[in-house]
Amino acid sequence: MGSVKPSYIKNFALSLMKTYEGAFNTNFDNNKEKVREYTDIRNKTIRNRVAGYITRVLEQKASRRREVERDV
Repeated sequence: MGSVKPSYIKNFALSLMKTYEGAFNTNFDNNKEKVREYTDIRNKTIRNRVAGYITRVLEQKASRRREVERDV
């Protein structure tokens, strides 16, 4: 079971997703590298938490998209 993410992680991740819209996908390792590339976050834990939240959001969007397509 996951933990509740602090708002600064969510806000930072959502702003990154908005700025670099097509750069992220549902692969955590890819997102981790992109977060490292696009930001100056030095703390590994924070960087991984941001990448993990981005991955989770994109997986949820993909899941909802599949459900809608299945219902149509």
